[in-house]
Amino acid sequence: MTSIASVSQTELSQRRQKLRRQRRVKSFQAMWRVVFATGLAGGLVWVTTLPAWVIRKPEQIAIEGNKTLSITAIRSLLPLSYPQYLLRLQPQLIAEELELQPAIKEAIVTRQMLPPGLTVQVKERQPVAIALRTQTRQTATSRQKPSNSKTRSQPILMGLLDEQGVWMPLDSYTDLERTSPLPTLKIIGYRDEYRPYWSALYQAVSRSPVKVFEIDWQNPANLILKTEQGWVHFGAYTSRFTYQLTVLDRMRDLPAHFSSSEIAYIDLKNPDAPAIQMKKGNPPQKTKPL
Repeated sequence: MTSIASVSQTELSQRRQKLRRQRRVKSFQAMWRVVFATGLAGGLVWVTTLPAWVIRKPEQIAIEGNKTLSITAIRSLLPLSYPQYLLRLQPQLIAEELELQPAIKEAIVTRQMLPPGLTVQVKERQPVAIALRTQTRQTATSRQKPSNSKTRSQPILMGLLDEQGVWMPLDSYTDLERTSPLPTLKIIGYRDEYRPYWSALYQAVSRSPVKVFEIDWQNPANLILKTEQGWVHFGAYTSRFTYQLTVLDRMRDLPAHFSSSEIAYIDLKNPDAPAIQMKKGNPPQKTKPL
């Protein structure tokens, strides 16, 4: 019994010593973790504040992908003040802020360590037309009395459209340095509900052999174009619009039969039976089948 008790005491002592060593090792490891973490954090703070990794001027920001706006213009849109510590910048946030600008469709911002700087890749919205539109708003009286509904016209808004029909305030371009002029095509009476049709309409107009200068879409029931052949009425915009432009192209010999001073407009609402509306004092004319 004495031998068994003695052995048990010895084992207990050894276990206590082993536990003490384990606790010392864990304490040592925990201390080194704290030291390492503190050193790493301090090192990062020191690195981020190194004078060599500071953006001090806009020229340290490279701009890629721009076609319409100048490099200087895009740099001016960046939400940055100088100097800026490179590693403290958040490229994703800068890109998101840049994409809030009407002229910028997409943006990607990346850091460059040597030499220190940023690279900004942009995809611009390319304006294809100058657009004029008006906004109407019902007055409080008209909302209360539907039978006497009245609208109050708002000032005409002038902006730009890209090929997808995205509206951009005109000053988003005119206030910036551009590398290309504004578009010459003008559209009057543009509305947000026209956007699903704008891309196809614009493609048809831009590809047409007949030069188009102005699009009047104030009346949804009658799309009017100012062309090199004069004013043309197309009626409501439909899938036949491209065909109507083809018929218009076939009517290039009109000056040989009618004086342009006598023609009010060409009526292509029915492209299979085009007509010519003469000015006052001249009777309407039907053209020969094309």
